Amino acid sequence: MTALLEAKGLRKSYRGKVVLDGLDLVVAEHDVVCLIGASGSGKSTLLRCLNLLETIEDGIITFDGREISDPLVDPRSVRREIGMVFQAYNLFPHLSVLDNCTLAQVRVHGVAKDEAADRARQLLARFGLADKADAHPDALSGGQQQRVALVRAMCTRPRLLLLDEITAALDPELVGEVLEIVRAEAEAGTTLVLATHEMSFAREVATKVCFLDGGRVLEQGPPEQLFGDPVEERTRAFLARVRS
Repeated sequence: MTALLEAKGLRKSYRGKVVLDGLDLVVAEHDVVCLIGASGSGKSTLLRCLNLLETIEDGIITFDGREISDPLVDPRSVRREIGMVFQAYNLFPHLSVLDNCTLAQVRVHGVAKDEAADRARQLLARFGLADKADAHPDALSGGQQQRVALVRAMCTRPRLLLLDEITAALDPELVGEVLEIVRAEAEAGTTLVLATHEMSFAREVATKVCFLDGGRVLEQGPPEQLFGDPVEERTRAFLARVRS
């Protein structure tokens, strides 16, 4: 299967500390790739590099056959096709939910305001937020804010959606409602790469799970193999810790 996204030999360091150490990753169209690993293993940095929010020091990133890690590439042109949702929501507090969901459609993608609003309202209704369109983010629960952040990203119809620990800051009872949106997008065929600590969700939804350790993909495979019969000792030790 042809890769939609491919990273080869990615290297990145902060203040002399290596965070990505020659990392390789291949994502096919319609894949759901779950990145797991301990804090500091490079998951968030990898996602930020894939969306060109961080510059890599070595290696190549290609998207749909185009090298996007070339310094001459305009990151904005890449982000029209690659969406990203963060742990911290990053909603604009002075804008309504509807305006949060239409801003990028109108300003970045050139969608007419009425069409952008219709698309946003349809998605908000699909995920139980129809009555929140005129509310501001500070009037919403954490789970509702994160669902709005997902809707905002989905409104631009990205070919690839990157999710960075989007449930990590939520109360446990709110995690499920956010993961249900991710599950629905996966079932609809959206290509997803997500860093997550939700092992049961990764087991159920992923087409491929990648265990990151020391800035590399140490082991990868279908969830039934990686969770059921991991090859690497470090993978086994990590899974034993998170299951205990």
